[in-house]
Amino acid sequence: MRVLFLACLSPKTGNCTTAERIRDHIISAGHSCVLRDTRELGSASDVTSLMTKAPGFEAALAIHLFKGGRFLLDTGVPFGVVFGGTDVNEDVKDEHKRAVMEEVLHKARFAVAFTDRLKEQAETLLVCESKKIHVQPQGIETRVASHFSWRDFLHSTGVCTEKVEDLRVFLLVCGLRRVKDPLYLLEAFSEWHIQNPLVILIIIGPKIDPVFTAEVEERVKRSAGVFLADELSKEELHAAMQKSFTLVNSSLSEGMSAAILEAMDLGLPVLARDIPGNAAIIKHEVTGLLYTTPQEFVSMSKKLLEDLELQERVVRNEKNYIKTCHNLMEERTTYQHLVESLH
Repeated sequence: MRVLFLACLSPKTGNCTTAERIRDHIISAGHSCVLRDTRELGSASDVTSLMTKAPGFEAALAIHLFKGGRFLLDTGVPFGVVFGGTDVNEDVKDEHKRAVMEEVLHKARFAVAFTDRLKEQAETLLVCESKKIHVQPQGIETRVASHFSWRDFLHSTGVCTEKVEDLRVFLLVCGLRRVKDPLYLLEAFSEWHIQNPLVILIIIGPKIDPVFTAEVEERVKRSAGVFLADELSKEELHAAMQKSFTLVNSSLSEGMSAAILEAMDLGLPVLARDIPGNAAIIKHEVTGLLYTTPQEFVSMSKKLLEDLELQERVVRNEKNYIKTCHNLMEERTTYQHLVESLH
């Protein structure tokens, strides 16, 4: 079976990583799967045109009901969809988008939600058939680059110190766009850095929104102890995570953060903003720490720095959680089974 797969493929983002992983699951079952970037599609007619060109497609899949699923409504082939956090956190607030998403759910053979909470939100906010929605957490697999130089990375970021081993690096991994809110912690963190120069915050990720990126660059220049790093390959990013003290998330909205899950798998404590998407995978002081204000973030960071037992407990529980709930082979089996239903 030849499957068309639509997703937002901004390089080195969670959406892109998830789409590539699901595509690999489909291919491993003996199907062919063609990924297309929804940002390159002007209208549903572009997808219809794709469908009519030889050798054609027999089925389709999309990540995000509105951003991707809307292009599949008139293709004439069976399709499935995967919920993104934007669907239930943002797009559902728009009456037109909500109507489109409900039509997508009605026509789809199946839908996938990453968490029980995401499924519950969909059932509450959208008219849909509950039995169509399957819960499948993201499968996680990390690979660390062997050639990565931590000292060179810090130097390229602008961190100039000989005592690299003494630094405590707080790594904020996100695409530079407003919903990720990377500026949320800057003022509080800078004040803390002035008190304790060994703590630094590094923001790293692709520059998705050019206007917002310029704003971030300007603010970072004026913030003591905060640095902006160029994006890395996935393997290099995992190496940087492994060398950092903690992984930081400050997003306004998340479906399921791949960066958080990867950090957990790599044995890195996670400090995340207390929003529904994060609270669905983090139990406070068990599998990470959740904060609600910049001041609380600093307070919890200080506690984590000083409490070795807390560090060890969180890391141990995180790794067990990933092994139990985010098994890559279980994810593969689920998607292969669902895609078979598109025959």
